[in-house]
Amino acid sequence: MRQIILDTETTGLEVSQGHRIIEIGCVEIISRRITGRNFHRYLNPDRDIDEGAFRVHGISRQQLMNEPRFAEIASEFLSFVEGAELVIHNAAFDIGFLNAEIARLPGEPRPVDTLCGVLDTLKLAREIHPGQRNNLDALSKRYGVDISQRDLHGALLDAQILADVFLAMTGGQSALELGESRGTRGTIMRLASAGGDLSINNPSRAASWLRPEGLLPVIRATTTELAAHEILLDHIAKSSGGKCIFREFDSEVTAVPSA
Repeated sequence: MRQIILDTETTGLEVSQGHRIIEIGCVEIISRRITGRNFHRYLNPDRDIDEGAFRVHGISRQQLMNEPRFAEIASEFLSFVEGAELVIHNAAFDIGFLNAEIARLPGEPRPVDTLCGVLDTLKLAREIHPGQRNNLDALSKRYGVDISQRDLHGALLDAQILADVFLAMTGGQSALELGESRGTRGTIMRLASAGGDLSINNPSRAASWLRPEGLLPVIRATTTELAAHEILLDHIAKSSGGKCIFREFDSEVTAVPSA
């Protein structure tokens, strides 16, 4: 399963007031593994940046004067995301801005959410952690994701942080804890439907967030490692006056008759 963690920075908060995207950051995940393949562009918005927005991301209009406009990178961006599932924190905001940019392009508009599935991690987080703060900073702290180097928001930086948060939030342990009270199938359905009308709702795809089924590889100790282990046990037995619980356990296992 291919997923794209996506974030944008904009000139202001309201797309209805003509605000524009000034930065797009995307991080590719395939089968729950960050591939290292990213998409990152700064954009010339052809308009001023609100003071409040500048305080958030620190990007000035002057810095963007020589950057491409969205129309110049649209084809490359849409090719990168098409067919993937977009994973976005507060997806309605970013999707609204992306679709507004696409609507300005010549020809028939191709809204990004018709080319991709969309999963809103804010809605998902509210399902998993009801009644708690679920912004990206709070989730990073909750899941132990380091954001100490983040002074200002940035689309690629925030997408990288969200990728780590998303993988932690949808990992097997979280699903197990929910599954104990609601049942595994119920957990998968809740995770799948947490994004409402912007989320996936196919439980077989939601199950891909969990640890895949099948036997895990067993890596057995080598002869050298076993010999070193015995030397260590001898040392423990000598130091403890013969009270080496590991040797006692080994004896109990050896005494169990084979089936």
